[in-house]
Amino acid sequence: MEVEFKFHIDESQLAALQAAAQRGDATTVRLEARYFDTKDAALSSRGIALRLRKEGDQWVQTVKARGDGPLDREEHNVQVDAPSPSVQPELHAGTKAGKRLLEALDSAEGPLEETYRTEIDRAIRNLQFDGGMVELALDTGKIVAHGGTEHQKQASVCELELELKEGPVSGLAEVATQWASKYGLVVNTVSKAERGERLLAAGWGRPAAKARPMVASSGTRKFLKGPALQRAAVANCLAQILGNASEIVEGSDDETHVHQLRVGIRRLRTVLRELDALAPGAFGTAWEAPLVEVFRRLGELRDRDQAVQTIGAELLEAGAPPVDAPPQATTASPLEIVRSPAFQGTLIALMGFTAHPADSGAPGMARAPLGARDTRRYLHQRLRTLRKKVHQDAGRFEALSIDDQHSVRKRLKRLRFLTEFAAPAIQRGAGDFLESLQPALSALGRLNDEHVASALYREMADKDPKAWFGVGWLAARREASVKATKKALAKMQRAPRMRRV
Repeated sequence: MEVEFKFHIDESQLAALQAAAQRGDATTVRLEARYFDTKDAALSSRGIALRLRKEGDQWVQTVKARGDGPLDREEHNVQVDAPSPSVQPELHAGTKAGKRLLEALDSAEGPLEETYRTEIDRAIRNLQFDGGMVELALDTGKIVAHGGTEHQKQASVCELELELKEGPVSGLAEVATQWASKYGLVVNTVSKAERGERLLAAGWGRPAAKARPMVASSGTRKFLKGPALQRAAVANCLAQILGNASEIVEGSDDETHVHQLRVGIRRLRTVLRELDALAPGAFGTAWEAPLVEVFRRLGELRDRDQAVQTIGAELLEAGAPPVDAPPQATTASPLEIVRSPAFQGTLIALMGFTAHPADSGAPGMARAPLGARDTRRYLHQRLRTLRKKVHQDAGRFEALSIDDQHSVRKRLKRLRFLTEFAAPAIQRGAGDFLESLQPALSALGRLNDEHVASALYREMADKDPKAWFGVGWLAARREASVKATKKALAKMQRAPRMRRV
C-alpha cells in the first residue's frame, strides 16, 4: 500500500516547480501507459484502474484501487516480458488490489479493452527528512482517449505527487506542507485514470460526495478505542471533503459540490469538538480556524442562492412581482476559497493524521486515551446530554431569539453527526434514531431559509420597492413556521432510544 499526496499545480508556478524538481539527484523518465476497462465500466465505476506502462524498455502492469483512508491506495505491480503486451488480470491474484480487480471482472459485460493512454514526462527527485525519505514526482504531459480514431480527445496533465518511501507519515506531511506553502499547491484526489474516463464521457464529473456510513474496521473491537475512532471519523469526513473540494479544483460549478463540501466540514468540526476527549490533545489546535473560515465563506455564496431559488419560486407562485437579487457581497469563487493556503495546510495535516498509527499516541496528548469500554460510555453520555438540551430548547422554542433558534439547529446537527460516528460503538438503535431526527432537521432548515430570505428581501427593498411583497409574505409566515418547527421538535420526544452494547 502506497501513502502519497497528490497536488494540482497552478500554471504560474510550473516553471519554478520544474526547476526545483531537477535539483540534486533528479532523474527524468518518459512514461507511456495504456488503461483498460470493459464496455460497462466495471473497473472505473468501482474506483479501480488497470494499466500497462512502459518504463524505459520494460512494461509494467499495475492495478490500483482505493484504500481505507484519504492517503491510502492499494497497488500491485508486476513486470510483463512480452514485447507487445496484452493485459493479464490474473497476475494480480493474491493481493488486495488484485482481489478487487478480479471481483469486478467477474460481473463485467465483455472483455477488457484499451480505453485511453497517457504520455507523461516525469521528473523524479528524492527528498530527505529527519528519519525518512519522500519521492517527488512532477508529471507533465497528456491523456489521449479514443487514440487512433477520428474521435480522439486529449487533456493536459500537470500534477505533483509526494510519496512516502521511508519513515513516519508525519515526515511526509511536513514535506508536503512545505512544498504546498512555497508553490501554492492544491490537494486534488482526481487521478489520471479518472481524467481519462472524463474524456470518454464528455461533461462527466464525479457526483457530489456525500457522507458514508461509519463501519467498524474488520468488525473488531479495536476500532472502538478512542484514537482509532478519532482517526476513522476524521477519515470519514475527509472522504467527503476531498471528493467535493477536488471537483471544485477541477473546475466544477455545481452547487451540490459546494453544499456537500460544507456538510463535510460541519461533520468534521463535530468530530473535533465531540471526540477530542477520546484522546485529548491528539487533534491539532490550528485546524479549527481555517475550517470555520472556509465554511463561512462558502455559506455566503450558497445560503443566498438557496434562498433565491427556493423562496423566490414560492413568492412568484404567490403573485409576487419579479425582482433582481443584489450581487454577492463577496466576489471570491468557490475555487479561490478552497485554494486558500490555510485551508490547504489544514487538509494536509488532517490527511497525515488519518494515516498515523492509532495506537502510537500523539505528542500533544494531555492524558491517556480512552479504551473501548470508556469510549462507549463517553459516547452515550454525550449523546444523552445533547438530546436533553435539544428537548429543553424544543419546549421553549417560540420564546427563543432567531440566533438561539439557529443554535438549536446546529446542536441537532451535532447530535445527528455524533450518532453517525458513534454507530459502530453503539450498534443498536442508531439507524432508527437517526431517521427520527430528519423531520425536525428539515423544519429547522426551512426556518433558516426563510430567515436568510427575509434579510435578503429587506436588503433588496432598499433599492426596489417590489421586494416589499417578499418582506411582508415572509413576515406573515414567521409565526406559523416557528410553530411547525416546534411541533417537529416535539416529536423527537418519541424518538427511539439507543441502547448500550
